[in-house]
Amino acid sequence: MQIGSVTTPFGRRPMTLALVKGQLATAEAKSGRSADKWKVFRDACEARAVLGVTDRALSVLNALLSFYPDQQLGEERGLVVFPSNNQLTVRAHGITGSTLRRHLAALVDAGLIIRKDSPNGKRYAHKDKSGTVEDAFGFSLAPMLARAAELAHMAQQVAADRKAFRLAKERLSICRRDVRKLISAAMEEGASGDWGTIEQHFIGLLARLPRTPIIGDLEPITEEMEMLRDEIVNLLEMQVNSEKPDSNAVQIERHIQNSNTDSIHESEPSSETKQGAKPSQAIRPAGQLIKAFPLGMVLRACPEIAMYGPGGSVGNWRDLMAAAVVVRSMLGVSPSAYQNACEIMGPENAAAAMACILERGGQINSAGGYLRDLTRRAEDGEFSLGPMLMALLRANSSAVSKAG
Repeated sequence: MQIGSVTTPFGRRPMTLALVKGQLATAEAKSGRSADKWKVFRDACEARAVLGVTDRALSVLNALLSFYPDQQLGEERGLVVFPSNNQLTVRAHGITGSTLRRHLAALVDAGLIIRKDSPNGKRYAHKDKSGTVEDAFGFSLAPMLARAAELAHMAQQVAADRKAFRLAKERLSICRRDVRKLISAAMEEGASGDWGTIEQHFIGLLARLPRTPIIGDLEPITEEMEMLRDEIVNLLEMQVNSEKPDSNAVQIERHIQNSNTDSIHESEPSSETKQGAKPSQAIRPAGQLIKAFPLGMVLRACPEIAMYGPGGSVGNWRDLMAAAVVVRSMLGVSPSAYQNACEIMGPENAAAAMACILERGGQINSAGGYLRDLTRRAEDGEFSLGPMLMALLRANSSAVSKAG
């Protein structure tokens, strides 16, 4: 295969090492293969964002493929097409010459076609007496054939990513709708609790969504939104099932509202949870597994723990658990107390609890005794980590707002 020239007329781009490497890889592709040209084209269209080509460039590629006589791309018929600029312009819906050259260069850069230049830079073919093309100069479609399987895989991955993104958006939309309805119903029914604060937290979660989100933006917000929904449902169920209506206001206040108190106990549920309420997702009755809260939420609520992680940062749950061991020793919590917390709460939530204790350390006289108390209450189904984290999140948000 002939490699394109370094520079050519009509404003063509210089040959780069990347292009040379791509062309050599195409030249070394296995012979004897074939592929449906329109199937490969559809895969390229599906993967256009990955390839970095525009719809107009793909329109030019469509025009080039229309000059290939067979449905199947194959080396036995040659893979070079040689239409003139005028012919290409007509089949590419009348684009201008400068636009055509720009899109042809983009297709070369994307590794979808290769220039095969003649000595004078023109596109033409040498034919024998029977009219069979012996040699041609123009644009080679060999990369389309060589990358057929790769383009198909790209298209499948793009389709899978699009589906995952759509499902993530649906999951967030459903959860957002549920939370909005629950808050509105609680306000309309006059349920006890600081629903204004809860609504502000809900609005704050939505405000974190960028204008054009990606799936990585949706997942952490959805996790926190689902946690908020679970906490609201838990609060309303406790209020409905409680035999002491007067205690519900205090109960709900302790779940959601109080972040400016002298003791962190007030951001946790009281022992009245036993009166019929379902334990929060952070509670693990004996023998049951516990779901950890989102790591990003824990780190926003308890930023101080990060400096005790490996290398002075926390990037995953393993780092957080390592940091918690350092903090445990620093705060004088015995190994047995922390081990018991890990067994009852789960290692992730025990580490998160240590992060909360560190964050509010100035208000706790004995970190070890406090952790044992939390562990006992968790074992009895009386302690939820969620309200503690939410209270710290609000406290940190308020501090940042005042500093700003």
